[in-house]
Order: sequence, then structure tokens, then C-alpha cells
Amino acid sequence: MAPEVTYDLIVIGAGPGGYVAAIRAAQLGLKVACIEKERSLGGTCLNVGCIPSKALLESSELYAQAKDKLKDHGVQIGQLSLDLAKCMERKDQVVGQLTGGVAFLFKKNKVDHILGTAQVNADRSVTVRQNKEETLLKAKNVLIASGSSPIELPGLKIDQKSIVDSTGALALPKVPKSMIVIGGGYIGLELGSVYLRYGSQVTVLEALDRIVPAMDLEVGKAFQRILHKQGMNFQLSTKVKKATVGKDGVEVEVEDAAGKASTLNAEVVLVAVGRRPNTSGLGLDKAGIKLDERGRIAVNSHFQTSLAGVYAVGDVIAGPMLAHKAMEEGVAVVESLAGQAGHVNYDAIPSVVYTWPEVASVGLTEEQVKEKGIEYRAFKYPFTAVPKAIAMGEKEGFVKLIADKKTDRLLGAHILGPRASDMIAELVLAIEFKASAEDIARTCHAHPTLSEGVKEAALGLGSGPIHI
Repeated sequence: MAPEVTYDLIVIGAGPGGYVAAIRAAQLGLKVACIEKERSLGGTCLNVGCIPSKALLESSELYAQAKDKLKDHGVQIGQLSLDLAKCMERKDQVVGQLTGGVAFLFKKNKVDHILGTAQVNADRSVTVRQNKEETLLKAKNVLIASGSSPIELPGLKIDQKSIVDSTGALALPKVPKSMIVIGGGYIGLELGSVYLRYGSQVTVLEALDRIVPAMDLEVGKAFQRILHKQGMNFQLSTKVKKATVGKDGVEVEVEDAAGKASTLNAEVVLVAVGRRPNTSGLGLDKAGIKLDERGRIAVNSHFQTSLAGVYAVGDVIAGPMLAHKAMEEGVAVVESLAGQAGHVNYDAIPSVVYTWPEVASVGLTEEQVKEKGIEYRAFKYPFTAVPKAIAMGEKEGFVKLIADKKTDRLLGAHILGPRASDMIAELVLAIEFKASAEDIARTCHAHPTLSEGVKEAALGLGSGPIHI
């Protein structure tokens, strides 16, 4: 066994939660090691998740614009063709640039990158294994940020060819003529949109009676209508029983809400029914680290596990599985360890679906406000009345704001429309600082911009919008 090494902090996992925590800890003067089993840093997000999917979404949206929208702008294109291999090559280049950037930041901040699998021991040491070799590392504190993996369904064996998960969908060698997406969450809708734009016939199967169930109901219904108009088909309240791969593709056996069975066929099936926390192989049970009823690591309000000095963040603990949520948690942990006031305001964590149009939200949905018994006002401002959206030719969707009727404090914000992912930041800040709708309405917004829709929606919660 190699000589013992001691650190102030050992981070397990180099995804968004882990690598950001490691860098921030090093910036605060701690001696840090980050253990990652994959050679490429960045975790699922940078390698086979957020970043490559957004690269393909951007490429596919440009293709869709060239095919359907540019003629309205007077841009005439002759014979349009798709080079999927080039799209994949560009996606890989984007991934390489960003993962290489993390490696550079590790070197710059003197974070020790250790390749191997990690096991946490009861004495807060960490055993690292690589190629049958073991190294024992010791630290004052350990942070588990091991992320998550796609959930597999019984009767649907992932082969990454005909039946794929999100990783396989990011590397298909050709555009399938037809695709069945199992799961109406953001991952399935985003990747389904990529191949829909490229020409696939896409059908989404969802066990619940609505897509993206955590979304504001009114927004979710409008979102589904827009996707359906684009050509995406939906079968809701539909359970998948089995999938069989044959010469002509995949046969999927389904059952509707009434129990009636039927079969569907597609060239490729994408399984996107959620993700599970990566907790196996870490030695948690032996170390005395408790899990919750859903197999996630149980932590207190300071992200500490049941083993003193061991913390956990990101997808392995409760809460939405979002890269930026993991980043905030990782920073909060290390800043607390360094004597600062680390904190995460979960009411101000935005969520985004990167289809086109995009959907972004923060705070409470209208249904949640009703459940809490809060008297409220809600107002929707359509992009059909936003000059910049009209000039762009992107008029679908709206900005929906919800405020406390008594105090005017902003409770929730939901945007279905162009560049919603960028526009939501203003409203995240408003919720973080407990701003009122009037605060937003009295903030000068540049003209013409898409964010004028936010100002008008805020005006709608008060004296009324100006432009409708």
C-alpha cells in the first residue's frame, strides 16, 4: 500500500458539485484532492449531459431555422442537407474544451486530481483504487459529490444502439426515422426535440397525465401544445411494459390508464425516466453513513452526513438534480468549512428546459401557492406583445408572474418563450432579495429586449401593463 497522504478536504466526484467545491476550497487556502473514476473531468454534466445536449440542441435549432424560418427573413437557401457527424464532432469539441478547462483550473488552483474509485471509511479516511492498486488518503473533511446515473426500466435492456439512455442518444450514428421517448421530463423532451428537428418522428410516452410534472400546470399545458404543433406526439397516462428489439426496430408494449394494452414501433427508443444517485461502491453502509428512504445520502441543513466530517451535495442528496444546485451546495459546504457563511436558498434555484421555445421557472407554481393557502395575484404577458420577440419572429409563449396579494412580494416566475433561460436570472435575483412585483415594474428595462415582457408582466400585477 502506498504512503499515507493527508488533506484538508477530499472531494469524491469531479462533476459540477465536486469540481466547483474543490476549486473554491483551494481558493480559500485548503489543501484539496478530488477523486474521479473517469479520466475526463466534469462528470455527467460536462461529458454526457448538460453540455453535449445543449451543443446538439443549438445545432439542431440552427438547422430548424434554416429549414423553416429563414425564408421569412428573406434568406433563401438552396438544397439543405444535414451532416450529423459534423454536429457530433462539434459537440465533442465543445465538451473537450470545457473538460480541459476544468483540468486547467485544477492545476491553477493546486487541486490534486486523483484517478480512481473511492471508498469512505469510518475513520474518515478514503481508500482509492485504480488498476488493483490501493492508496489511503486522510483528510479533516470529506465531500461526496458522486452524482447520478440514468434509471433503467425492467424489460428494457439498454444496448446504446436500439434502446438508448441519454448517453447513447448523444452519440447516435444516424438520425432515426422514428423515436419513442419514454419519459416526459426535461431530458426526454430536449433530446426528443433534437431528433424531431433533424427529421425523426418522435412520440413521447409518459406514465403521468402531464409532461414535466413539477412545472406550473398552465405553463406545462401551453408547452405541450407548442411541442405538439412542432410535430412531437404525446401519449400520456401510458405505462411501458416491455420492449423487444427486432430486425425492423423496437416493439414497445404499452398500457393506457384503462388497462388496455397496445404496441408501438420505432427505430430507436430513448429511456429518459429520471436518474438515480450514485451511492453504491462508496462503502457508505460500512462507514455508518445513512441513506434516506429513496436511497439518497441523508444530510442535515449544513450538508453533513451521519458521519462527522463527511458531507454530501448534488444528485446524491434530496432536491432537484440540477448542476447549478450542486454547484451552490458545494460552495456552501467549503465556505462553511473555511469559517464563512455558506448557505443555499432553495426558493431561488431556477430550472430550465432547453427546447425551443425554452421554459424557465423559479419559486412557486400557481398550484403550490394555492396549496399553501396564500392569497395571490397572477398575470401572464404574451410574447406576441413584446416588440423584440415580434422582430425575431419568436412570438410563442408568455411570462407568468405570481405575487403575494397582501405584500406584493414575488412568489414565482415562469417563462415560456425565446431565451427564457437567460431571462430567468432577473427573477431569480428578485426572489433572492424578496423583491415586490412593483420593484420589477419600476426597474428600467432596455428597449427593445425580450425582458420587457418581464416588466410588463410585473406591471400587470399592479396598475396594469402598458402595451396590451
